Formats: sequence, structure tokens, C-alpha cells
Amino acid sequence: MLSRLFTPVTYADCPGWPEDDHAAAFAAFRRSSFRVLEKPYRSGALGITFEALAPIFTAARADNGKAPRDFFETYFLPCLIQPENGGKGFVTGFYEPEITASPVKTGRFRVPFYREPDDLAKSGATEYHDRRAIETGALDGHNLEIAYVEHRVDAFFAHVQGAARLNMPDGAVKRITYAAKSGHPFTGPGRTLVELGELPERQVTMQSIRAWLARNPHRIDEILWRNRSYIFFREAPGEEPELGPIAAAKVPLTPGRSIAVDRLLHTFGTPFFIDASDLGAFEPGNPTGFRRLMIAQDTGSAIIGPARGDLFTGSGDAAGEIAGVIRNQADFYVLVPRALL
Repeated sequence: MLSRLFTPVTYADCPGWPEDDHAAAFAAFRRSSFRVLEKPYRSGALGITFEALAPIFTAARADNGKAPRDFFETYFLPCLIQPENGGKGFVTGFYEPEITASPVKTGRFRVPFYREPDDLAKSGATEYHDRRAIETGALDGHNLEIAYVEHRVDAFFAHVQGAARLNMPDGAVKRITYAAKSGHPFTGPGRTLVELGELPERQVTMQSIRAWLARNPHRIDEILWRNRSYIFFREAPGEEPELGPIAAAKVPLTPGRSIAVDRLLHTFGTPFFIDASDLGAFEPGNPTGFRRLMIAQDTGSAIIGPARGDLFTGSGDAAGEIAGVIRNQADFYVLVPRALL
């Protein structure tokens, strides 16, 4: 049964719907439609089931020439979804960092990215070694290193993003993506700096956090070790460099069209139309802000709630500049399969 949090509306109620590039969203949706042939997505608790999406995925795979906007309007109806206490939803941004790296430890490259340890799953415990323990040697000698980077702060933000492109000395690019985590709760450095009175909350962005850490290198341990969560990675294929990493929905993320959502509540592949009128980072100077159809293709430990999303902005420094400043209220219109309404 569909949750009471869904309020049916019309496409005319979705600001900017006619002007959007529905073809870009359809391309992202179609990638998920092929992925589910290998393994169906788990249904979210709010009632959009995989079974309701399955025939729509089938239609997307057929791609019978229907215009993308017509496709979405034919198979879905929009519903406004709000937080439990009402009001607007909230969006942030994430990206795939590009970092210079080495396959071996050197005098310059000393900070490792680790593969998932064998005893992480076998331990039966909810918590493994935390960030401080690992960064001070708990996994030394286990031969888990994928590659090494120069700066701990760069590695930390790759952990936050859950992926990275590593530029190796021979010109090759190695992509890594999330494999597992230590089991500890995530504590963001922005929250820590606000609690310590070091940054006003309204000024917290990835850029301001990086700048503070650069000014206070003697306090990096103090701040980063407050986040006991530690991420383990796996090497990921990267045949499509214009796309992002393969994330939780097992498809490459599409810049500006993939959104991370609360996986317990929502079903991967669900389309979301996001209206954030004061979000100008994607298109500076656009008076209407951000109005785009996105596809749910990732999740994250900080993405909790029915109207909470993380927008994938792409790869590299330019994408990071966009992602780092996104902290905006937004209206979430979920496209619900017509069979459920």
C-alpha cells in the first residue's frame, strides 16, 4: 500500500516540467531497466514496489520511439512527498573526486585506500576497527591496499563521496567505489566544526571545511577522528568516462540526473522531479534554480527520510565545486507508477 506521505498532483503542478530535458533522465532510467534483468531492486517501505516498476522497465528496454516526456507521463503520475513533519525536503550534492595516486607506497604517497577485510563480515560484530585505529596501523600488513594518495584530507573526502578516480603515474585511471564500512555512525566534519564553534552552520560547505583544515593542520586528527566510520573500497570498471561510478543501484551514475535517496524508504529506479528554486550551482544565473527529473540510483548513510536527496554532479574538481555548496530546500515530486494510484 502506498504511504500517506504521497500527495497526488498533476504534471502542471511540477514547476518547470515541460522545459526539462526528459531524454537525459530517460537514458539514466533505461540503464536501470537493463540492470534489473540481473537482479531486481528491493522494494522501499513507502510502497513503490519493484513489481510495479518492472513492466515500466520492460517498456524502457523496448524503447519503441516514444518521446521521453510522453514515456514518463504515460507510465507515471506525480506525487508530492514531504518530510514527516511537513514542509520542504532537502538536497545536498556529491561527486567523484579525481586524485593523483600511486599503486605503491612512496615517500610522497603514503595514505592508503583499503579493500574490504575478510574478517569484517566474519567478525559478526556491528563495529569493526574505527577510523583512528585504522589510520594508526590496525590493518598494516594485511595486504589490503588498492593505492596510495598524498593527503589524508583528500582520502577522507573520497570516503565521504564513496568513490574516486585515481590518476596513476603511468597515465592510467583507476576507479574505486564503495565496498563496505566499519559499522560506526558517520559524523560529518562540518557538524563537528559547528559544535566546536569553529564555523557558523550557514557557512559549512566542503570548500569551507577544506579551507579550515588547511589552516589548522595540527587539528586534522582531532576533527577527522570524530568520524569513527571508515569506508572500504573495491576497484570499479570505468568504460564510460563521461558517466560516474557504479553505485548502489549497480549502474553508472549520470551527472545531473542520478540522485541518492533513502534506500529503506524508496526503490531504486524511481524517478524524482526536484524543484529547488534557490539552487543555482548547476546553472548560475538561472532565475528558476534547479528543476530536473532525477533517477534514484544511489544511497548514503546521511540520506535519511522521504524527502531527502543527494544530487550527483559528476567527476573532477569542477563537479566538486558544485557539489560542495549544495545545501538547499527542495520540493520532491515522486513519479509513482499509475498502477499504484
